[in-house]
Amino acid sequence: MAAYGTMGHRHHQVLIVGGGSGGVTVASQLLRTRPGLDVAILEPSCVHEYQSGWILAGAGLLPYEATHRPEAAVIPAGAVWIQGSAATFEPEAHRVITAAGESLGYDVLVVAMGLQLNWSAIKGLPEGLGHHGIVSNYSHAHIAATWETIRGFQGGTALFTHPATPIKCGGAPQKVMYLADDVFKATSGVGVNTRVIFCTAMAQLYPVKAYNATVERVVARRGIETRLLHNLIEVRAEEQVAVFEVRVEGREPSLEEIHFDLLHVVPPMAAPDVVARSPLAIEGPGGWVEVNKLTCQHKRFADVFALGDVSSLPTSKSLAAIRGQAPVLVANLLAQVDGRPLAAYYDGYTACPLITSFHSVVMAEFDYDLQPVSSFLVDPTQERWSMFLVETRVFPWVYWHRVLKGRLHESRFLKPLAPLVRALGLAFKQP
Repeated sequence: MAAYGTMGHRHHQVLIVGGGSGGVTVASQLLRTRPGLDVAILEPSCVHEYQSGWILAGAGLLPYEATHRPEAAVIPAGAVWIQGSAATFEPEAHRVITAAGESLGYDVLVVAMGLQLNWSAIKGLPEGLGHHGIVSNYSHAHIAATWETIRGFQGGTALFTHPATPIKCGGAPQKVMYLADDVFKATSGVGVNTRVIFCTAMAQLYPVKAYNATVERVVARRGIETRLLHNLIEVRAEEQVAVFEVRVEGREPSLEEIHFDLLHVVPPMAAPDVVARSPLAIEGPGGWVEVNKLTCQHKRFADVFALGDVSSLPTSKSLAAIRGQAPVLVANLLAQVDGRPLAAYYDGYTACPLITSFHSVVMAEFDYDLQPVSSFLVDPTQERWSMFLVETRVFPWVYWHRVLKGRLHESRFLKPLAPLVRALGLAFKQP
């Protein structure tokens, strides 16, 4: 049970800051492993969002009701929910100060706050979003309007962007584009009269070589123009002009203006300001919580752990990454509490179900070595209808009934079948 001291102060064995996917998953796994552990979750929102379902819901592939539930319904039994937000991290004093001024002490801290979307980092975007054909599926408030704009598009230049910063669900900017392109092609005359351009600040379309080859085939098949090393820095909404900083090795950065009739923007992202300005943050861009990439433990504060989007873990920021990180963090956190060596290691596993059409998905799974892996024992670089069904029908159920309940990754049920699948000549061979 929680220990209460002076007015405005309480102490917990484990304090988790953030009640999203990472925070709830860790709390559930902790309490499954060690019932009776004093666990508290600091989270201000009263609604829990299944953010992976936003694109699906907007595109009509998932009921909107399936993308959210009351936060109280997902807090695991035995955990204390403190409805509030962190204002200051004081790791030297082993405490967090809330926005309400309450002091929360801890034996161990877990930071799972996700990230923040920096709309204002693109000049003209905050005031332009939602007007003059400027949309974004990354804004919860604009999801319905984004898809209304896509479905009502009458032709012209449709421009889709990917920023220079790490983002949550790195494949999402392309998912929206491929689904939108399907809508355009299905609308009489619009597909013929539409030019689709993908501008990414990255040097390639996907960070993993094997999946990049697949994506290049997809955009070529669709006739989508790609512009690499193009970072969106300004939107002139009324003129419908997007301004990009173009970086080419060996040259000074230049500016390029592209006219658009529809612009889907993915904003730059970073750690929440309260993290970035704290002693927990790594030096340099992003302000992420500085953790050991193998153990999820903070590099300077042994009683602090982090996972998910807010962490410095050098892998794609996704729900799948959390599923790989959470068991490692939980095992190492309990080892820290018990005074034992940290023995669990995270291999960088992450995944992005890359939707390439209304009937196909590339289940892009990989690790720290940027090598494809497959939980489903098939070649993950291929577009598959079966993976489309998994993404749209299976994963939403898995999220609410397994992920947030602290259940381990489903691949542990499939891996024992590998010898049989291999005998049939169907198994994916690891490179």
